[in-house]
Amino acid sequence: MNVRRSAAVLAAVAVIGAATPAAADPSPSPSQAFPSALYGDKDPKFDGVWRQSLALLAQDTVGVKPAAKSVQWLVRQQCADGSFASYRPDPTTACDAKTMLDTNATSAAVQALTALGGHDDVTRKAFGWLKAVQNKDGGWGYSPGGASDTNSTSIVIGALAAAGEKPDQVEKDGKSPYDALLKLALPCGGDGDGAFAFQPDKKGELAANADATAAGVLGALGTGMVVEPGKKSDATCEKAATPRQAAANGAGYLTAALAKDGDHLMSALAGAEPQPDFGNTADAVVALAAQGDTAQAEKSVRWLEKNSASWAAQSGPAAYAQLILAAHATGTNPRDFGGADLVKQLGATGPAPQTAGKTTSGASDEKEDSGSDFFGVWWYVGVCLVAGIGIGFLFTGRKKQQQL
Repeated sequence: MNVRRSAAVLAAVAVIGAATPAAADPSPSPSQAFPSALYGDKDPKFDGVWRQSLALLAQDTVGVKPAAKSVQWLVRQQCADGSFASYRPDPTTACDAKTMLDTNATSAAVQALTALGGHDDVTRKAFGWLKAVQNKDGGWGYSPGGASDTNSTSIVIGALAAAGEKPDQVEKDGKSPYDALLKLALPCGGDGDGAFAFQPDKKGELAANADATAAGVLGALGTGMVVEPGKKSDATCEKAATPRQAAANGAGYLTAALAKDGDHLMSALAGAEPQPDFGNTADAVVALAAQGDTAQAEKSVRWLEKNSASWAAQSGPAAYAQLILAAHATGTNPRDFGGADLVKQLGATGPAPQTAGKTTSGASDEKEDSGSDFFGVWWYVGVCLVAGIGIGFLFTGRKKQQQL
């Protein structure tokens, strides 16, 4: 689930180069105010649509009706061809060849807007675009035309399923998304032992990636980010001849990886000491719950209850959303998550939810969406690097986005 934030880190690091975390200012300057409809106060250039979609989806999952202007902001981010970019500062300006379209943002928006209801035209156009940019192997890359990867293919599968489509019937040259996923599944035995790779390396070899495996399990099961506990699975690692077997294999890998490090995953950025990976742990909880491996999922969600508060506060709305979705998947109360009310904390990062009879003025929304206050870029490498350690949808495995 953390493709968006990984892209943010990579782009920031690529532009800044020699900048260090200590030199970054985590707060925007007064002259760089963002729309009041947007969740979070960090620069949305790389993850605006992603974090908005997760925030809205998480709120809907726990029965909260988001602010109308926040939903409208997301809808207005769509391009005429149905796609979504990572972020459009001025949605009144048409998308063009320079607009960086994004399969992950598009798929997250579809999942959120489908859950909220009333946006069939938006989601139908988005599905049409996703189908148009499907690769010949049946999968998707982060950007249109990019090599298929497990994370992008899986989140598109989630969007297709949410929109009522049958992913196995969405084909390009006779290949479905499941065909692409099975090619990215590692065999049993060895270090990989049933995991998914993000992409093949330059030599065509596959390397196990916990972040990609969490996404791949959901994709192979044909489900999106919101899951209910599945039936208990006692499947052992076997040749992944079917998506269901690939999901079981991937879940087994995640269970072992979580147990190895004390019920959570670890990650390390280049030059940094390994640290707990909160985001990927939350994603793994959702994947295991969906597969039915609830014992390890419950142990790991208990670990998150005890340890994730500081990470979520630093990382913002998408992190709170991940925790809420992990809580939901395991039947944990998100309003008493280790003593914290995740729903309230998420709500505090954006507009107050709707109340009965309250509406939002379309005219004022248009003014807030004008984009006139979105010039200049403040780079927050320090915040990105800290968040990157924790946010694996959604970080560590996704740093392979450098290939994009």
